[in-house]
Amino acid sequence: MASRAVKGRYHVKKKSGKVIALSILAVIIAVAVAFCIGGIALANSWLEDLPDYSNADQFSTSSTSVVYASDGETVLAEFQLENREPVELDQVSQYVKDATIATEDERFYQHNGVDLMGTIRAVVNNLMGRSREGGSSITQQLVRNTVLSEEMSEISFKRKIREMVLATKLEESYDKDDILLMYLNTINYGSGSYGIQAAAERYFSKPASDLTLAEAATLVGIPQSPTYNNPIDHMENCKSRRNTVLSRMASNGYITEEEAEAAKAEEIVLNPTEPSMTGITAYPYFTSYVRNQLMNQEGKYAFSTADLFAGGLKIITTLDVNDQQAAEAAAAEKEEEVGEPFEVALCAVDPDNGYIKAMVGGSDYDNQQVNMATGEGGSGRQVGSTFKAFTYVAALEQGIDPDTLIDAGYSVKLDGANEVFNVNKMNFGTRPIKSALAVSSNTAFMRLIMSVGVENVRDVAERMGITSNIQNVAGITLGIDSFTPLEMADAYATLANGGIHYDPECIISITDRSGKVIVDNSSPEGERVLEPEIAAAAVEGLEGVVSGGSGTDARLSSDQPVAGKTGTTDDKKDSWFAGITPQLSVAIWLGERADTYDQASRIPSWASAASTFAYFMNRVLEYTPVEQFPTADKPKYLADYRDSKNHIGGKGTGWQDDVQVDANGNVTGGGAAQEPDQSGEGDGSSGGNEGGNQGGDQPPTPPPTDPEEPTPPPTTDPDPAPETPSGA
Repeated sequence: MASRAVKGRYHVKKKSGKVIALSILAVIIAVAVAFCIGGIALANSWLEDLPDYSNADQFSTSSTSVVYASDGETVLAEFQLENREPVELDQVSQYVKDATIATEDERFYQHNGVDLMGTIRAVVNNLMGRSREGGSSITQQLVRNTVLSEEMSEISFKRKIREMVLATKLEESYDKDDILLMYLNTINYGSGSYGIQAAAERYFSKPASDLTLAEAATLVGIPQSPTYNNPIDHMENCKSRRNTVLSRMASNGYITEEEAEAAKAEEIVLNPTEPSMTGITAYPYFTSYVRNQLMNQEGKYAFSTADLFAGGLKIITTLDVNDQQAAEAAAAEKEEEVGEPFEVALCAVDPDNGYIKAMVGGSDYDNQQVNMATGEGGSGRQVGSTFKAFTYVAALEQGIDPDTLIDAGYSVKLDGANEVFNVNKMNFGTRPIKSALAVSSNTAFMRLIMSVGVENVRDVAERMGITSNIQNVAGITLGIDSFTPLEMADAYATLANGGIHYDPECIISITDRSGKVIVDNSSPEGERVLEPEIAAAAVEGLEGVVSGGSGTDARLSSDQPVAGKTGTTDDKKDSWFAGITPQLSVAIWLGERADTYDQASRIPSWASAASTFAYFMNRVLEYTPVEQFPTADKPKYLADYRDSKNHIGGKGTGWQDDVQVDANGNVTGGGAAQEPDQSGEGDGSSGGNEGGNQGGDQPPTPPPTDPEEPTPPPTTDPDPAPETPSGA
């Protein structure tokens, strides 16, 4: 019995041991299953937010935005975060393709995106202290450098799993050659060059299709360490890595051992091309203006850096290449004529749409980025008597007939103000307002602005396009405020098209990388700010300035009608001409950049900006048909406008101008001898509250024909110096 009991107990013990063993095994299996399930769950959580890989654009971390002239062909700039120039596979040397596969992924055409054998080999070599290898396939490297670029520096199982999964999926969507091409177009080849084409141009100044065996091996060796393997900075490292690439090409059968040794014996002969640091390749003053407009966060475009420099945009600008070349030639001709330190700034605007057709911001962008045409980086310059056009328009709007007589005597002293003189204290006598405009009489226009009201003149200027601050003093009619050639060209354009104002525009269209038009300025909307009758009458008055007044230097060689106004500032530190034809509105400044106005040099008395206008327009319009300004009925003028206080009144209808202004600014003829009426009777008496006191110097013999007057300062004695040390 005892033995049976023992036996029974043994049986029970034996049975219970099996149960325990089975239980332990079950636990192990359960743990393993749980671990696998947990691992799978964890892995799945890592893959929840995989980036889009279906669009090939995703495999370019930075797409170049290209800026074109209005012809859509002339490249002005290539804005990019990286120096990158994509090419097609047939534009790449076969040596490059073979070397890349032999060096980076010798089983590229056999695996499905992840080379397990390569990975194991790399791990073994790394553990055994041999040359360190990454073990990542070309497809994995492509994924890491593009769609997973933000995770590139992260060393973790998560990043590796995501990379491997994306690589596998990528190979399900694209064939091998497509993947190889994407890799070659995106990989970092050092020295700021991304992609094989950019690298070939950077180091050897040749296209990727023309690379020799040794050159191809040199470039393929760089991506392992773009900083320390590029030949510009580390030639010996580069040569050693090149030789490794050549050895791998030989061992994989792409070249013979003899070819490899011959290539290893070659010196690396560089012919580097320096990349543009700004991306601007042509007409930098205009192109930088475009860039600044696009990136102005308070403007209508407000593009971010990523938008512009990595967005792959196609930007068509308003710049006309022929007009721009003519503008630069005209500026260079004037600068050579006048000599240092003087420069020319010019802006040409299409009156029909506000398009900026040409822009010259100075003579040397590399040394001075302040744009004198737009004021970017500085400010405008005093515009002198070009501002008188706004006073003239204000008078027309109030019904003052331009044939109305006005006192244009040699001086006027308004209440509480300095005495104002005509240029060289010349006496223009009493004459029609339109004639006073032609000879640019300071005294007449001081009387006129006091009669029509400073506020009304300011309103006209602002409606026509002036955006800079305008002082609330009578002296503004003499051009004491600072504006830019762009503002003046834009404002005068309002007259050229019959009173419709368009905001100045430098961009016609912008297309994103997918071809979608995101900006379309092809049909801008203007705003009528002047009645057609007023605009036409103003143009007629300004035509007189060019035909027989102070702007005769601006007359063209053709029968093309021209209107405009000269302007000169105190001591002739600045010379201006704002002129219009039906096709273009142009404003030109001539002067010296200086830290302060006082430091600026006096322009030679014989030099004027008006002749630069003629040089420019004669070339722009050489082969174009003659056009006419818009026509309109005469404005409804007051029957008999009189302002005795300001010496205005009576009609000069049929009045013959016997006063001529010669090339030196001297007055000849019967009218020159008349003294102004200061009695308070007849046409008027002195009055007013603002003015200036600067006369002019007698120019040398023989000078050209700009008899322009200097601009007096206002009684508030504003500092005429520029606000910035740029002199802009």
